[in-house]
Amino acid sequence: MEAIESLLAKGSPNLTESDLAELQRLSLLVERYEDEHYPMPIEPATLPEMIRLRMFQENLKQRDTAKVLGITETRLSEVLAGKRKVNMDLAKRLHEKLHIRAEYILKTA
Repeated sequence: MEAIESLLAKGSPNLTESDLAELQRLSLLVERYEDEHYPMPIEPATLPEMIRLRMFQENLKQRDTAKVLGITETRLSEVLAGKRKVNMDLAKRLHEKLHIRAEYILKTA
């Protein structure tokens, strides 16, 4: 990491071809190390978590998400809290509007 930081400290315009190649090599090594020792979850474990992730990715508030899905804020709140299950109609909307994979919805609903 010290070597990467020293290369980055030079500033992009000041890096030589050799510096760029070394930065690339070191970055890939760090990425492999992190993937092996600190793996990130591939996807959220629950459907409410996935909906929240999509809301974050699309910068949607709960009110906006409810409008996109064509449901009330109350219904969305209940789904996000795990108090209400997703029916087939809402599952289709989650797939079409928030681009959540159908297989994921079926597995976690």
